Amino acid sequence: MDAEAKKHALRMINYGLYIVTAMEHNEVAAGTINWMSQASFTPPLLMVGVKNDSRLHPLIQRTSQFAVSILEESQKSIAADFFKPTTFDGLLLSGHATDLGPATGAPILKETPAWFEAAVKESVNMGDHTVYVAEVIDAGVRDKSAKPLVMRETGWFYGG
Repeated sequence: MDAEAKKHALRMINYGLYIVTAMEHNEVAAGTINWMSQASFTPPLLMVGVKNDSRLHPLIQRTSQFAVSILEESQKSIAADFFKPTTFDGLLLSGHATDLGPATGAPILKETPAWFEAAVKESVNMGDHTVYVAEVIDAGVRDKSAKPLVMRETGWFYGG
């Protein structure tokens, strides 16, 4: 296989950017992810890839739930804030105001246009990521006109 062709072809897959959070007692983890897609209408399922060596992974493994804050096209700097380990002080997650999700208790960024919470139904641990298949159990929209942040528009690359 031509390694450069493989990398280029895989990078042509469209990806959004999202902040995924999980919480158990006082332990909180968050990270920017881009490998996510809806997988079913009924029930509403999605699949998300979480890096196995992230702080987020063991919390999702233990709690079987997480929250997703959907970033808007102008929120690239927020995505960058969650490339590094997060802090949680009061309701500030790495300096960003949050509400706790009504279903999972995981932090949801107040400044994002939409969010949802999900309960893990299945997982596949292969390679360096675990793919979680999860059911959407709650959701909210703050700005219906917002356009989501797309990886290609940032100039960043993850994958390939």
